[in-house]
Amino acid sequence: MTSTTLELLRKYSVAGPRYTSYPTAPYFHTGFTEADWAGALAAAPADRELSLYAHIPFCDTLCHFCGCNMLVPRDYSKTQPYLGHLDREMARTAQLVDPTRVARQLHWGGGTPTYLNPGDIRRLMGMMRQHFTVADDAEISCEIDPRELTREHLVALRESGFNRVSFGVQDLDPAVQLAVNRIQPKDLIQQVLDWSRELGFSSINLDLIMGLPKQTVESFSRTLEQVVAWAPDRLAVFGYAHVPWLKKHQRLIKEADLPDAAMRLGLQERVSETLGAAGYVNIGLDHFAHPEDELVRAQQNKTLWRNFQGYTTHKDCDILAFGMSGISQTADTYMQNEKNLKRYEERIAATGLAVERGLKLTRDDQIRRDAITRVMCDLELDFAAFGREWGIDFADYFADALADLRPLAEDGLVTLAQDRIGVTTIGRMFLRNIGMCFDRYLKHAPSEQPRYSKTV
Repeated sequence: MTSTTLELLRKYSVAGPRYTSYPTAPYFHTGFTEADWAGALAAAPADRELSLYAHIPFCDTLCHFCGCNMLVPRDYSKTQPYLGHLDREMARTAQLVDPTRVARQLHWGGGTPTYLNPGDIRRLMGMMRQHFTVADDAEISCEIDPRELTREHLVALRESGFNRVSFGVQDLDPAVQLAVNRIQPKDLIQQVLDWSRELGFSSINLDLIMGLPKQTVESFSRTLEQVVAWAPDRLAVFGYAHVPWLKKHQRLIKEADLPDAAMRLGLQERVSETLGAAGYVNIGLDHFAHPEDELVRAQQNKTLWRNFQGYTTHKDCDILAFGMSGISQTADTYMQNEKNLKRYEERIAATGLAVERGLKLTRDDQIRRDAITRVMCDLELDFAAFGREWGIDFADYFADALADLRPLAEDGLVTLAQDRIGVTTIGRMFLRNIGMCFDRYLKHAPSEQPRYSKTV
């Protein structure tokens, strides 16, 4: 670790968006109505493909680090009305969508989707296939908490058509697990991985989190060594976002136990070193994959994209998200469902939709979204090519961004030439900061800005 890198970390560790959307979710507004969403769906081209998402908010226990919209019901029967409301929401949405449109991607998140028992896993997938046409070669994935998981859950997923699974490992160190209330021994992870490979899932992803309480470079190195030995196809190594003002249960984490800036930098460097030595490619920000993975090929071909599910190869899909807090999008619209379970179910019972807020993108929003996404996905941006695509003079249109990028160039995070911007190796750590230079909404007065987690 160099003192210069540590200085950069301290300088650029500021509050900022993750850019799974632009404009970011805090700027969605309640003036966006169900009629607006219905109009956006009706206006979408019939040949534009779909990405379906179901949010299953239920979990067995509360992990103290969690930033998801989740519930611990302690009574399985509470899942039944929720599944019924999902069915109603999908039925109503399907009425608004051209029936010839095909889903190329389907994903379940949460919460813990495998909180559902095997029978309800089959039931929910049956609903989705009843209301929408899912391509035979669709990418169908599920987020999974290894705890409480049985082989029968995985069998139900495979028989329902799932071909990808993502397991939340987070950290294998017992002290860290105790500090965040998520106890899952190494043998348990080994068992679910063995089952998944035996059942023929085509892609296995493991999620890790850096920056958890009690975590050290030495302890996380042991986790990384074991994870490399497991040889997942992909890895997502997220930086812990400590936002107790948004997630009150994070107050259960003692801030004194959180790694300081120097430790977080050491963690990031160890991740890059270990995964790089094992042959994984750092796609950018927090995703790693084998060189032959389609995410890596998409980045090389400049077809990689970023949305609410992270990096994806499905740029030209509209996302239809079902369940409380789900965020849907068309080419020029975002819509978020009610985040409260009771209000979500009341809205669905009344009209079949649960629109809480949303946003119709301006042309400037779309241009800036493309610029931010291209930088975060391609790690470079050709000014002339981008200008031709959007019919703009790049240097003139983005004079504000180029001015904001110059200090980052001086610090070695980007290379800034007359005709392009390139992200440096050290700059990959600061992709969120680079994206912020293109963000018009961050020019607002500080009192008008939402509170984000730290960028690094």
